[in-house]
Amino acid sequence: MLYRKFPRVPHEVSILGFGCMRLPTEAGQQAGGKIDVPEAVRMIRTAIDDGVNYIDTAYPYHNGESEAVVGKALEDGYREKVFLATKLPVWLVTSREDMDKYLDEQLARLHTDHLDFYLLHGLGAEVWKSISRLGVLEFLDSAKADGRIRYPGFSFHDEFSVFKEIVDSYEWSFAQIQYNYMDEENQAGTQGLEYAAKRGHGIVIMEPLRGGLLSCLGLSILSIPDKVVLYITPINKKIKVGHTHDTNSTIPACPACTLRGLLIGFWEHDCRGTLLRGGSAGAAGSYRTVKCLGI
Repeated sequence: MLYRKFPRVPHEVSILGFGCMRLPTEAGQQAGGKIDVPEAVRMIRTAIDDGVNYIDTAYPYHNGESEAVVGKALEDGYREKVFLATKLPVWLVTSREDMDKYLDEQLARLHTDHLDFYLLHGLGAEVWKSISRLGVLEFLDSAKADGRIRYPGFSFHDEFSVFKEIVDSYEWSFAQIQYNYMDEENQAGTQGLEYAAKRGHGIVIMEPLRGGLLSCLGLSILSIPDKVVLYITPINKKIKVGHTHDTNSTIPACPACTLRGLLIGFWEHDCRGTLLRGGSAGAAGSYRTVKCLGI
């Protein structure tokens, strides 16, 4: 396992984190349903035994069950081996008192007296305005001062202009954004990633495989504007863009390529080997180098 330091965190964090939004479920349950607790505990502990030390969950995951299962998985000495992250359900907050209420409930669920990383969950323009008026930054300062949280951050789903406003509002330890080769220009995107890194924020990437879509061995061709399609070639591990009229086609994908984006990391640790090819399939096209997080 490789490890990196966030600029404002004096610890080495594993480059690969374990997210607990999609844990294994009991037979007959849909994704996000009732958790198969023994299997989930086994998976989490196996990851920790193999060097993962960043464990991420949130208040609503698996209808509120995820935090309790993570707490169980971190018994028997596992809590001391990891940096634990969870998130304040900001959409449920209607008062300053609610912030303390939810944090204390989460600490109890997770069987811990502190959270290493604590995020404001899924910020966008409207909810940011609401919780700002309610005193969320003072809450973070207070929770840091009394030891309940150590490193404050936020996860984000909105446009870059909103992201920039939030980044500039507080001395965050880190930001969590959705990022993969399909989302370079969506939400915070590459522009937000670079901006936050320059401001000294650690960067955590969520959805590096788009909820598993980008890891499928038979990846359906995805149509994007002007009948351009995005796909992966398994031999040279490059991403190509071309034209197609067969929207039902599937081609083998290369998990090693999609995993190139996995990660906790900083923009300075990039790789520049991923290429986009424009033009008709089989015809000469232009190439440009794009950045992606390297493992």
